[in-house]
Amino acid sequence: MSKRILLVDDEKSITDILRPYFEREGFVVVTTDSGTEALKLALEGRTDLVVLDLMLPDMSGEEVCERIRQDTEIPVLMLTARADVESRIQGLRLGADDYVAKPFSPREVVQ
Repeated sequence: MSKRILLVDDEKSITDILRPYFEREGFVVVTTDSGTEALKLALEGRTDLVVLDLMLPDMSGEEVCERIRQDTEIPVLMLTARADVESRIQGLRLGADDYVAKPFSPREVVQ
C-alpha cells in the first residue's frame, strides 16, 4: 500500500511543484490550503507524513502542528518562508520533525 502525504500550503505553485516529486517516489499526495482541513485529514489516521506551511489563511501552521502532536505521532515537516533561527527553533519545539525554509529544492524536501 502506498504511503500518503498531506501537503498543506496556500501557494498552489508549491503544491504543483512538490506533487510530482512525491508521486514519482510512489506516494499518494493529498493537498489542501486550509489549516482546518489539514487538521481534519491528519486526524483521520490515513496520513503518513504532513508537509506543512506555517502561514495559512484560516489557522496557523504552528497551531495545526501542535494539535496534530496532541493526538498523533505523524511526522511533520514544516516548509515555510520563515527562515530565521528563532522560527526554526519554535517549529521544532512545537513538535515538527524537520524544518525546511523556502526557497527550497524539491529533491531536498522529498528525500
